[in-house]
Formats: sequence, structure tokens, C-alpha cells
Amino acid sequence: MAARRCPEKALVLSATDIVLERPRNRDHGDWASSIAMKIAKRLGADPYELAREIAEELASADGIASVQVAGPGFINIRVEAGAAGALAKTIVEAGVDYGRNDTQIGNTINLEFVSANPTGPLHIGHTRWAALGDSIGRVLQFSGATLAREFYINDAGVQMDRFGASVLAAIKGESTPEGGYPGEYVTELGRRVLEARPDILSLPADEQLVAARDDAYALQLTEIEGSLAKFNVHFDVWFSERVLHAAGEAGGPGLVDRAVDRLRAQGYVFDRDGAVWVRTTDFGDDKDRVIRRSSGEYTYFAADAAYYLNKGDRGFAHKIYLLGADHHGYVHRLKALAGAVGEDPEKDVEILIGQLVSIGGAKLSKRAGNIIELDDLREWLGTDALRYSLARYPADSPLSLDPDLLRKRTNDNPVFYVQYAHARTHNVARNAADAGVDRSKFAPELLTHETESALLGALQEFPRVVAFAAEVREPHRVARYLEELAGLYHRWYDNCRITPLGDDPIESVHRTRLWLNDATGQVLRNGLGLLGVSAPERMWPTT
Repeated sequence: MAARRCPEKALVLSATDIVLERPRNRDHGDWASSIAMKIAKRLGADPYELAREIAEELASADGIASVQVAGPGFINIRVEAGAAGALAKTIVEAGVDYGRNDTQIGNTINLEFVSANPTGPLHIGHTRWAALGDSIGRVLQFSGATLAREFYINDAGVQMDRFGASVLAAIKGESTPEGGYPGEYVTELGRRVLEARPDILSLPADEQLVAARDDAYALQLTEIEGSLAKFNVHFDVWFSERVLHAAGEAGGPGLVDRAVDRLRAQGYVFDRDGAVWVRTTDFGDDKDRVIRRSSGEYTYFAADAAYYLNKGDRGFAHKIYLLGADHHGYVHRLKALAGAVGEDPEKDVEILIGQLVSIGGAKLSKRAGNIIELDDLREWLGTDALRYSLARYPADSPLSLDPDLLRKRTNDNPVFYVQYAHARTHNVARNAADAGVDRSKFAPELLTHETESALLGALQEFPRVVAFAAEVREPHRVARYLEELAGLYHRWYDNCRITPLGDDPIESVHRTRLWLNDATGQVLRNGLGLLGVSAPERMWPTT
């Protein structure tokens, strides 16, 4: 059509141009589009007349019942019941793959999140980053991205020596050294280190510290891995900071040394006052950064640079960092670093800053003494309630959760509401089987009730919702979609029977509705899976 209007300049349309929306007033049709008003100016056309041309073409397409033009150029589309209903069978046959899309194919992404110091248990802040990061990874992979979830282990530096000194003091029965790590968990680590290495105190003093530090570090890291696994969070890569500082092959330059050389080759390294600097102000940073002090000691920025370059060397063209609320300074720093190594700061690196979360009534850890532990929260509220609630909001929104609500088995609790809808689809299927209703017949043209049209329209939206959530890194869009879908399903359940009443015969409409029921269950299950939340087959509300 566009080529007919303007053959010398065929119009190229993007996905954002061809947006279909569900009208709030279903009397206006099943779908509406404003495409004519979006592209009319580019074609030099009148929006209303262009809409009429598009409507004329659409009206002759298979599965379209009617097309009308409204207002200045809105196109309202009504789909034939059979064409709309066919989606139910498509979903059931696609199964776990329904919603999978190719919008991220070709994107090779390194997604780094949590990245806690291995000097103590994970806390409430890590809990939010874990839920969000893992859900972002799931929607990206479901949309075709090649992705690695990565945990950066901050296992080098002064904090590790302080940690080792704290554990050694616990082994000796001494008080925590100044600047060290207090808490019962340190005492417990000391006990476990001594149990595994009973001769530790017979070692030379410097070796005692190294042994206490490294053994406790291994134990604590294992605990962190276990805490995350119980929270349905798994990492593909656990990257040790020590690797960056280690010598290269045959004692040659390590990754940090090579990173400085590579930055210098790009022309952004200069020397001043005996120190080595990177001219990051060329890329919007508020000041140039010292990468090696005049003493010859490398700064944290040097490790950041080496780590960033290492990700690229491993084949990751795009790097996503999910950082805590106290890391705003890293945004300009990492983008400047991307520019300094010859990459596009606006394309190749992405920094998401997560805000803090609070949970009323949460108690400080008995083991750590000064934090709220992930494990305590999980045992108190449950993995599903925590993961769903934390993924239900954008990362940059401060969040306060109501524990009483999260523990309720009522429809006021969003995760229960969605899970209950899923369980209901299974209960309906069980009852249908008992009544002799199966999926041996499929007559989609019989799905004519208004609640069926609304439910089918929502089911059709799932792939688009997933793709958009991946594009904007916002898994909360999946959660909100699931709540809407659950509501539409419950309304359909209240209006349309799958099992016949009394001695009424089983008809094709009953069997066809079973397809729609099972399709809804599949989409709810797929969506919950993208949030790392279970989809139970049986649930009972509290009275």
C-alpha cells in the first residue's frame, strides 16, 4: 500500500509503528491501531484517508470479520471467532515454548548481578538484585539472547585480610579486631576452619592468617551459592577478582597490566605526578581517573578496566551491570571506560541501579547481627512470595513490602492470585477428565462469549509482553500481565462451563473450552517460570 502511494520512496516500517492495542471498550472491536496517524506525515498523506486504505486492505484478509475507521484515523479491527480461537490450540501445542521470541537473537550479553563480597551472608539488598537479575536473564534468554549470568567475587583487597583476621581471632577466642567482621557467623566459620585444619595455630603467624582467610572464604562462598540456589538463582560464571591481579603466563603481565597497556594504545592514558591516569572526562565522566598510583599500586578502577576488557575478550559484545543504590558513581565511570577501550558507551554497556527494599517486621540476622539475611527472609516469607514481589516493581523504584500480605492465601496477595489461577486450570482439567470431557474436538468458532474474546486477546499478547520486558529489562511487566490474565481467566471461569450441567450431553463447545483452559494454564506457567516462581497444581485459600 505504501509503495502504491509513493513508489519512488517505499516506506520502511519498524515494530514500533505497527502497534496493536486492545480497546478499553470492546464495542470498538478486538484490536485497534493508530498506524495511519503515525506514518501519514512520512507519506505526505491525510491520516484519515490513509486509515481508510489500510482498512480496505485488511478487510479482505483471512480471519478478519470487520474493519472500521474512527476519529482522525484510528483503525478498529474485529477478528472472526474461529481465527481468534485458533490461538488456544497453538498455545497448547507450543507448550513451554509459547512466548519464546527472536527479538534478542544476535545479542551476546554478559549480565552481572549480586556480586557480593564473600565476607558474609547475603542480605536484603542482595535479595532484590538476585530476583531482578535472574528474571531479567530469563526474559532475555526466552527472547533469543546468548547470555551468561555472572557473579563477580570481590575476593581481593583489604577487606579479605580483615575477614581472615576476624576468623583467626575467633579461632583463638579473641575479640574481633578493629575494622573486622563481627557476628556469630564468623565464630561459626572459625569453628569449621579449625575442625578442617586442626593444626592451623601451629603455622607461622603470616600463614595462619592466609589459611584462616582462604578456608573461611571457600566456606562462605559455598554458603552464598547455596543461598542463591534455594532462591532459584543460578550463575553461569563465578569470576574471581584474584584472576585479574594474578601474573600472566610464564610470569608475564597479568590482566590488569595488559588492560593499562591496551588503554594506553587507545590514546586515553597519560602520566602525571608519577601516577598513570585515564582521560575518562572525554566520555562524560566528572573527572579523570587514576589507574595506578605513584606508589605503583593499582586502583580499583584498574580492576574495573581489566574486568570490562575481559568480558569483551570472552565474546560478550554487550555488558549489563545491576548495581546497588550506592553505586551511582559507577554509571559514568563504566561508560567512560567503554569509550576509552574503543566501544560505544551508549550501546555496549548498560548499568541498572536498583533501589533499596524494606520489609516491615523483618528482623536482623542472629548470626550476622547487623543485616537482614536472604536465608531468613526466604524461610519467613517463602521463595515464591519474595521472588514475585521483588520482580513486580521496576528496579529503580524504592520498595516497601508488607509481610502480612505476602503470607496471605487470599486474592489480595498478587502471587497467590496468579498461582491460584494456574492451580484452578488444573482443577478444571481434572474435573473435565472425570466428566469425560477431553480435547478430541476443537471448534474455535464456538468461542464467542465476550469473556472468551477477552481471554484470547490477552493470551495473544504474551509473546509481545515478554519481548518488550526483555528489551527494556523490566520483568515486572510480565508479573503485571499475569495478574491481568488471571483476572480474565477467573471471569471466564465464572461465565463459561467446560463440564456440562447434570445429564446434558458433552458437546464440541465443552471440548473446545478445555483447550482454552489448558492454554491459559500454559501461559500462566510460562510467565511464572520467567520470574523464577513455581506454578503449583493445587492450592487452597484460607477461610
